Amino acid sequence: MTPPAPLDLAAIRAGQHQNLAQADLAGADLAGAQLAGVDLSQANLRGADLSGADLRGAILRANLRGADLLGANLYGADGRNADLRGANLLDASLRQTSLAGAFLTAALLTRADLTAADLRGADLRGATLVEAILPQADLSAANLSGADLSQADLEEAILIGAILRGANLSQANLLCAQVAQAVWTGAILTGTCLAGTPLEAQP
Repeated sequence: MTPPAPLDLAAIRAGQHQNLAQADLAGADLAGAQLAGVDLSQANLRGADLSGADLRGAILRANLRGADLLGANLYGADGRNADLRGANLLDASLRQTSLAGAFLTAALLTRADLTAADLRGADLRGATLVEAILPQADLSAANLSGADLSQADLEEAILIGAILRGANLSQANLLCAQVAQAVWTGAILTGTCLAGTPLEAQP
């Protein structure tokens, strides 16, 4: 069989492809690419450079393990069940992004904007979410064991049934967060704002 022709990365960066489903873009240089609304379902983007890329509304149910998404815009993207293990999402915009069931183990999400994001059942073990912006984010049944959420803003976030075993929430803001049935074993809550939660009255 004739091997498929190599993808034109320049054309992809310029936003000339709307369907990249199952494309092999492992390690590709897509920094600053215009990928808003693009279908990347089941694509291989492992280790790809997507720093500063415009991925608004894109379908990102893909392999993004170890990808660089520094400062990328993923507003409203569909990343359900995506593999983002070890990905760099520093300063990325993930507002209203769907990451339900996503694998974000050891991902870097420092200062990422996850306002109203859907993270239900996501695997965030060991993830770094220092100063992350998570108001109204849905983290129901998410696994945040060992995650660093220090100084994160979780105001009105939904943490029902979340696992926060050994997580660092020092100086985080959990004002009016929903925390029923969450697991807090070994969690660090030094200086954490717990006003409006059942944890507020606990010693």
